[in-house]
Amino acid sequence: MKKKPILIYLFFLFFLKIPVYAKNLEIGETLFNQNCQVCHMNGQNIIIPEKNLKKRTLEANGMDTVEAIIYQVTNGKNGMPAFGGRLTEKEIEKISSYILSEFSK
Repeated sequence: MKKKPILIYLFFLFFLKIPVYAKNLEIGETLFNQNCQVCHMNGQNIIIPEKNLKKRTLEANGMDTVEAIIYQVTNGKNGMPAFGGRLTEKEIEKISSYILSEFSK
């Protein structure tokens, strides 16, 4: 009998997180447009074209997890500046989630 309340709780927990996730992606998109789009319009890369944000490229470069993208955005590398001092950790996390959601298709 105790399983029923737990299942109901899990059901509501799952469906309540969906709007939060969608809102975070929306914020991530806005932050991406404000900070990243100048070099990465439509997932491209105007500085180093072969380092774009397309799924195959992200996978080939080990950038196919939120954690890897967070590290890259925070620290920068090669032609990419570090955003660790410009954006908060939460903002970088939202941008990273947006990149995986939007460009890793």
